[in-house]
Amino acid sequence: MELEGKSIVVTGAGRGIGREIALEIGRNGGKVIVNDIGASLSGEGTDSSPADEVVAAIRDAGGEAAAVYDSVADWEGAGRIVQCALDSFGRIDGVVNNAGILRDRFFFNMSLEEWRAVIDVHLNGSFYVARAAAPHFKAQSSGAYVHFVSTSGLIGNIGQANYSAAKNGIAALSKSIALDMARYNVRSNCVAPFAMSRMVGSIPTDTPEAKAEMAKMEAMEPAKIAPLVAYLCSDAAEGVSGQIFTMRANEIFLMSQPRPIRSMHADGGWTVESIAERAMPALAPSFYPLEMSQDVFSWDPA
Repeated sequence: MELEGKSIVVTGAGRGIGREIALEIGRNGGKVIVNDIGASLSGEGTDSSPADEVVAAIRDAGGEAAAVYDSVADWEGAGRIVQCALDSFGRIDGVVNNAGILRDRFFFNMSLEEWRAVIDVHLNGSFYVARAAAPHFKAQSSGAYVHFVSTSGLIGNIGQANYSAAKNGIAALSKSIALDMARYNVRSNCVAPFAMSRMVGSIPTDTPEAKAEMAKMEAMEPAKIAPLVAYLCSDAAEGVSGQIFTMRANEIFLMSQPRPIRSMHADGGWTVESIAERAMPALAPSFYPLEMSQDVFSWDPA
């Protein structure tokens, strides 16, 4: 029971990966705040039943859980999500920022509303909930954040400029939280999941390649993601902070983070001509190709 007595908020916990995380935390002794507004994949509408059903499942298994239906994209709502943990269990020990929506569109057709809606839920929502928990983590000198990111941002994907930008923003946010909160014994990590979900299921499969990729995704269960998240929320993860992990079926990957890989120096500085003639030809062998997630993870999941 690695999470015995810990109170952990899981956003977007009514369905899919979030649901499996909430159940896993409950199985490991954690007290779970199940947050979900019950919206559609695009963020429209509300329904309390998904969160209520997860709470009932945790309680039926002998665990403790409470539901809260506020939106992570609202500053006051995020505060109420954290307050629910304090009111229900007297403390907060972890935040799992999982809530998300999709508004996929090619960049050249993307509307301002489609951009803002995804940024608000993913990036702003992760900040709002994390920030609401921060004073409590700081006061008790303990706490853990797990933020959900995506290889769509870390590597690349088409038709997801809003989602990719938000997810890479979350990765940077997590690193900043890890640096700022380290002195208070607070950890912050990211997980990029490969698993079948409503989001994945909405991806168009209008080419043979896309259909083959979807077939692989359908074989990857959301429950496979949950143990890593539960571990990162537990005291067993002491010393693990500022990292980005990817989970794919039975595989765990530690992802790289940007660092210098090649350099050129010019006495007296560079000109447009010397950059074109010397710098770019020397740097070009280390350029990254325009790859998508499935190009990098090209083998079948183990």
